[in-house]
Amino acid sequence: MRTKLGAVLVVPSVAFLVLAGAQTSALVSQADLLDEFADQVTVGREITALVHELQRERDQTAGELAALNTGSAPPVEPGRPLPALESVYPVADRAAERFRTAASPLARGEASWRISYDRVDNALERLPEVRASVPAAGSNPDPVLAEYDRTIEVLLVLLAEPSPGTDRGDLTDAVLRYVEFAQVKEINSRIRGQLYAAARAGRYDQNDLVTLTDLRAQQLTGLAGFRLSATDRQIERYDQASTDPNFVAAVRMEETTFSAGGRTAAVLEPGRWWTISQQRQELLRQVESGAVDDAVALADARSAEQLRRTLLTAGGVLGVLLAALFTSIAIGRSVARSLRMLRSQALRVAQVELPETLERLRTVDPVAAEFEVPPADVRSMDEIGEVAEAFVAVHRSAVTVALEQAVMRRHVNAMFVNLARRSQVLVERQLELLDELEQDESDPDQLDNLFKLDHLAARMRRNDDSLLVLAGSEATRRWNRPVLLATVMLAAVAEIEQYQRIRHHVADELYVVGHAVADLVHLLAELLENASSFSRPDTVVQVEAAGQRDGSVLVEIVDQGLGMSPTALERANQVLAVPPAADVAASERMGLFVVSHLAARQGVRVRLRTTGQGGLVAAVWLPANLLAPAPAAEPAGGSGRRMLEIVAGAIAGPNGTHPSTGRPAEGGADGGPLRRTGRRETPTRAEDVLGMAAGAGSAPASTWWSRQGKGSAAAPAAGGAAPGGALVTGNAPPAVPVTGGTNANGLPIRVPMAQLRVKAEPAQPRPPAPREAPDPEQVGGMLSRYYGGLRRAEAEDTMVIPMAPAGARTEEEKY
Repeated sequence: MRTKLGAVLVVPSVAFLVLAGAQTSALVSQADLLDEFADQVTVGREITALVHELQRERDQTAGELAALNTGSAPPVEPGRPLPALESVYPVADRAAERFRTAASPLARGEASWRISYDRVDNALERLPEVRASVPAAGSNPDPVLAEYDRTIEVLLVLLAEPSPGTDRGDLTDAVLRYVEFAQVKEINSRIRGQLYAAARAGRYDQNDLVTLTDLRAQQLTGLAGFRLSATDRQIERYDQASTDPNFVAAVRMEETTFSAGGRTAAVLEPGRWWTISQQRQELLRQVESGAVDDAVALADARSAEQLRRTLLTAGGVLGVLLAALFTSIAIGRSVARSLRMLRSQALRVAQVELPETLERLRTVDPVAAEFEVPPADVRSMDEIGEVAEAFVAVHRSAVTVALEQAVMRRHVNAMFVNLARRSQVLVERQLELLDELEQDESDPDQLDNLFKLDHLAARMRRNDDSLLVLAGSEATRRWNRPVLLATVMLAAVAEIEQYQRIRHHVADELYVVGHAVADLVHLLAELLENASSFSRPDTVVQVEAAGQRDGSVLVEIVDQGLGMSPTALERANQVLAVPPAADVAASERMGLFVVSHLAARQGVRVRLRTTGQGGLVAAVWLPANLLAPAPAAEPAGGSGRRMLEIVAGAIAGPNGTHPSTGRPAEGGADGGPLRRTGRRETPTRAEDVLGMAAGAGSAPASTWWSRQGKGSAAAPAAGGAAPGGALVTGNAPPAVPVTGGTNANGLPIRVPMAQLRVKAEPAQPRPPAPREAPDPEQVGGMLSRYYGGLRRAEAEDTMVIPMAPAGARTEEEKY
C-alpha cells in the first residue's frame, strides 16, 4: 500500500517537476543567453576603442607613406618604424591587450562569436608584420592599408555579433545602432586618411577623388540610417557633437576638397587638417561610446531582469513543489495511517476477535453470554472511515450469525444428547433383558444367538456414546479409582466384534486415573474396531503398550490391512491433531471424529503412520498426568490379580489366543455328556471386565454401572477362593485353560467343551423359580417393537455410516 500511495504521489510530482524543470531550464537558458549577450556588448567598448586606435594608426600611416612616396619625408632605416608612428603603436597595442583580456573568456561561447573572434585574433597577430613592412611600402602603400582595413573590418564584424535572439527586438536595435554609427565613424576615418595622404603628397590622384566621392555617399547613407534607428538621446548627442566648433571647422575644411561647379578640389595643409580631423574623430568617438554604453546598460538591465525572473520562477516552482510535496506527504501519511489502522482492525477481527468469539460460543452459553463488537478504529468521515464502519457492520453481522448458529448448534446438540440418553436407556434395558434370557436359556444354538445379539447391543451403546461425543457431552460412566492399563485394554477389546484377532502386550503396573478410564476405553475401542474391520480376517492386530522416559505411555496398534494413501493419511492426521466441528462429514466418519475429540479432551496425542508393508500403526501417547501410582499392594496371587486372569481367560484363550465363537460340541474333558446352561459366568463386555476387576478388590464399587442379575459374574464372590487358586463363581470354567497338548507348530490344542461349567454330580432338574406367567400378547408386542427398533437402527446405520464388505473397503472409508 505504501508503494501504491508513493506512486500516486510521486508520479504527479515527478510530472510537475519535469514540466517545471523544462520551464525553468528555458528561463535559465534565456538568462544565460542574455548574460552572454551583455558580456559581448560590454566587450564592444574595447572593440570600438581598439578600432579607434587602429583607425588613427592607419590614417597616419597612409599620410607617412604618401610623404615617403613623394620624397618629402626622409628615408628610414630598414627594421625601424617611422618616427611619426613610434608613439602611435604602443597606444594601439595597449588597446589590443585590453580587448584580448575582455574578449578571450567569451571565445568558448557560441560558434559565430568564436569564429569572428578567431579572425580578429589572427589579424592582430599579423599586425606587427604589417607595421614592419610600412617603411618599405612607400612606393606601394595599398597592401599595408588593405591589411589595416581588413583588421578593422573583422573587428566591426565582431562588434555586430551579439544577438539576444529573435524575440528581443529592443536589444537587437541597440546593437544595430552602435554598429551603424561605428560604420559611419569608419567611413569618416577613411575620408580623413585619404585627405591626409593627399595633403602629405601635395596632390590628388585620379582615384582619390572617386574614392572620396564614394566614401562621402556612404557616409551620408550611414548617417541617415543611424538617425532612423537611433534614440532621441543618441541623436541629441550627435547633434551636440556636430555643432562643436572643431567639428564644424573640420567639415568646412573638408568641403574645400569638393570638386563641383568647375571648382578644383583644394589640397589641405597636412598639419592643420590632421589636428582638426582628429578632434572631429574624437567627437564621433564620444557619440559612439554613448551608443555602446546605452546598449550595455540595456543588455545588463534585460539580463538582470531575466535572471530575476528566472530566480523568481525557480523559487516559485521550488516553493510550489515543496508545498505540494509536504501536502502530498501529509495526505499520504493520513491515508496510509487510516489504511494501516483499517488493515490492523481487519486482521485483528479476522485473526483474533472473531476466532475468540467463535471459541467462546463453543464453550459458553450463547444465550447468557454477552458479545460486544468494538467500534471502528478509523473515525474519519471519508471513504476509508465508511469502509471501516462497513467492516464493523460486517463483523457485527458475522457475530450475530455465529451466535444464531451457536444457539442452533446447542439446540441440536441438546437434541442429540436427549436422543442418545433415551437410546442408552433402551439399550441398557435391552441388555438386562438379554442377560435374563441368557441365564434361563439352555439351548446352545439359541444361547449363541443371544450372545451375538448381546454384542450388537453393546456396539449400539458405543454408538450412543459416540453420539454424545458428537454433541459435545461427556460420558455418563465414571470410574473413581486407578485402573490397570491392561484392564482398560481388555475392556476396549471386549467392546469390538472381532475381539478374537487382538494380540496385546501391556506392561504391568501401569495404572490409569479413574476419570479418564471411560474415554480411553472408548478411544481404544474405536481404534481397535477400525484396525480389525479394515484388515483381512485371517490376520491379527498387535497392541503394544510401554512406558516412556518422560513418564508417558506409548500404545501402538498395528494392523495388516489396506493402508491409506499419503494424502488421505495426512488429512486424517490433521483431523486427529485438531478436532473438527461436528458436521455431516463427522457423522460419516464417526470413528475418526470421536477419537480426535476424546484425545483432545484428555490431552492424548494420536497419530497414524504406515508400517511399510501395507498396514497402519495407530500411535497413542498417554501423557503422564493420566497415569496414577499403583494403589495399595495386594498379596501376590490375590483376588484382584486372579480376577484379571479370569477376565483375560474369558476373552482370550490359551497363550493369548482367542477362541472362535462357533457352536460348542457335546462332551467334556472326560468324554462324558455335558449340558450347557444359559448362564454367562465370564464377562464379555467392558463393564463386566472393569466391574469384575473392581469387585475383586477391597475398594468400594465404582460408579460405572453393572447389572447385578442373578448369578451374574459381576457379583462379588461369596465363597472366597477355591482350592487351587480359582475364584468361586458358581459353576464357572476353570481359571487355567484346559488344553490337549501342542501341535507340530507349537500351538495349544483346544479341547472342545472344556471351558464349559463342569458339574461334579449329575445334573438335577432345578425347580423353576416361582414367577407369574407373562401375558402372551404383552410379550409379543414387546418383541415386535424391539424387532422393529432393530430394523430401523440397521436402516439408519446403513444410510449414515456405509460399511463395505471385509477386504473391499477403500482408504477413505477406514476412519
